[in-house]
Amino acid sequence: MMRMKSILVAAAVLAAASVTAKKSSVPLVYDQEFTGAKYAAPAFPSVSDAKNLETLPNPFEFENSKKQVKKFKDWEKRRAEIVRELQHYEIGEKPMVDKKDIEASLENNTLTVKVTRNGETLTISAQITYPEGDGPFPLMIGASNNSLPRQFFSERKIATMNFRESQVNSYSQMGGFGGGGQKKDRGDYEFDRLYPELVDNGAYSMWTWGVSRLIDGLEIVGAASKIDMKHIGITGCSYAGKMALWSGAMDERIALTIAQEPGGGGAAAWRVSQTLGKVENLGATDEHWFMKSMWDWKEENVSKLPYDHHELCALVCPRALLVLGNTDYEWLADEAGYVSCVAAREVWKKFGIEDRMGFSIQGGHGHCQLPQSQYPEVEAFIDKFLLGKEDANTIIMHVDKTLEDKEVQKWIPWAQVDFK
Repeated sequence: MMRMKSILVAAAVLAAASVTAKKSSVPLVYDQEFTGAKYAAPAFPSVSDAKNLETLPNPFEFENSKKQVKKFKDWEKRRAEIVRELQHYEIGEKPMVDKKDIEASLENNTLTVKVTRNGETLTISAQITYPEGDGPFPLMIGASNNSLPRQFFSERKIATMNFRESQVNSYSQMGGFGGGGQKKDRGDYEFDRLYPELVDNGAYSMWTWGVSRLIDGLEIVGAASKIDMKHIGITGCSYAGKMALWSGAMDERIALTIAQEPGGGGAAAWRVSQTLGKVENLGATDEHWFMKSMWDWKEENVSKLPYDHHELCALVCPRALLVLGNTDYEWLADEAGYVSCVAAREVWKKFGIEDRMGFSIQGGHGHCQLPQSQYPEVEAFIDKFLLGKEDANTIIMHVDKTLEDKEVQKWIPWAQVDFK
């Protein structure tokens, strides 16, 4: 009996050691915006050619191939395919920028980045709020604004900075107004001056492009920025929650993404949203945020999408992601967000790093007003992934009672869900 007990203990120790070794071999963040740039794009089927799939696509299956992701080294290529798909079908190309085309400076705690292309220059500026000390400090970027409690960052000596998206493209790209009351439309904004060939792009490709240029600027400024480039986070709420999620998905230099109440077009899976009530589904979101061609897939064609938004969430892997929801607002489609998060988490789980992906969907509070019940969850992610506190508990899969009995397994037949 004692010998059997010893064998079991030894096996448990070896298993734990194996998980630790596996986890330590998976990066927490990268020093490149897009590690998959070297891979060719997959084939992009049209609506008429796409296969119908009523469940969420398997994120481990390569397009046009029987090959599947078996090891972490396979994920880089598969991830690149999903990036290309999302840009092709939803938001448009997010162009890369050579550092020689960027000027950056930091004066009076304000970072200024100038990008020049074809004789046109776009300027983005952002004020950085620093804690006391010499740094380098972790940084939390607010997508449009940071709606999380300020003390989360000030008490932890984390610098903060907001990205003002209007410097790249207006909140209302369609039918907005510029200087002198002149009406502006798609193609008339700052980003469009640099990239007139991308006139059909949605705002989320432009906004994520702007966030990446700020990170470029920090790299160019170097040590003078007093920012720890390995510990950069981004957060936002509502439409800016989408912006944070898209930015974290599309820039691998972001270590932590906290998407607060991102709704449809964010974490929520389009296929699931289509089965719900008055929610932000594919045919009922803001058209200027996405490519016009995305609407070819609405209603009866949603199930023919070659991907879904659980894969948008999964693009953050192996970096850290926390999705926050609010069931009091039907429009946010949090049932679809719940299913999507469960499905996406399977990717982190496969590589033994499920502590890097969490979700907390709670009602009983105002829109973009973080309730006290979610404070410890958000703080845990900040502590572990911006401050490196390994003992922080980030195994968070928290939903309120309105979602507990919702069916999840039927949407992801390629995985075995081990919790409700």
